[in-house]
Amino acid sequence: MTAKIITVAQQKGGAGKTTLAAHLAVAYTAMNKRVVAVDIDPQQSLSRWYGLRLDRMDGTPAGVLVSATEGWRARAEVDRAAAGHDLVIIDSPPHAETEARIAIRAADLVVVPVQPSPMDVWATRPTLELAAAEKVPALLVFNRVPARANLTEAMEAEAGQLGARIARARLGTRVAFAAALAEGKAVGEAQPSGRAAQEIAALAKEILKAAN
Repeated sequence: MTAKIITVAQQKGGAGKTTLAAHLAVAYTAMNKRVVAVDIDPQQSLSRWYGLRLDRMDGTPAGVLVSATEGWRARAEVDRAAAGHDLVIIDSPPHAETEARIAIRAADLVVVPVQPSPMDVWATRPTLELAAAEKVPALLVFNRVPARANLTEAMEAEAGQLGARIARARLGTRVAFAAALAEGKAVGEAQPSGRAAQEIAALAKEILKAAN
């Protein structure tokens, strides 16, 4: 069976793209999925997290594999990974360039993290347009959502004007996400009963359903 390919993409930097990719990868292993993450972001933050994970877990990454590759090799690497796994998660570059187009073209679903602010929502347009041009469905995920929902509701309405499909699950502004990554883990491992872990689990299920 061919793997489902999920590309995490966002033209604007600082949206939480790599953080989301790492947490989703671990969440899917908890669902007994064989997962590989392909890191084609030149910053390679996902690969650095994976290296820390290997160090902290004595070389046993608890079900998650991360493969770093250059953008022009991305398609071949994704095809190779898909042959032996249930899910491939691509962490794409933060700009709408050739590498991002390759990552989106390969996907069954593009997940677009966005913070609930006007500037961030407006900045999603190039990513959504690129997904539409490649005829790949996109799912916008609100990230770092504050406790007060008034602004978020307004930004959801704004995103709707862009024609974006919006995930029901949201990720709050929680230190737990970064704290877990600093240990080479994800929130489902560091704080399995915490609110952050619950949010990621709900989002992972919604994304998987959307990709099928």
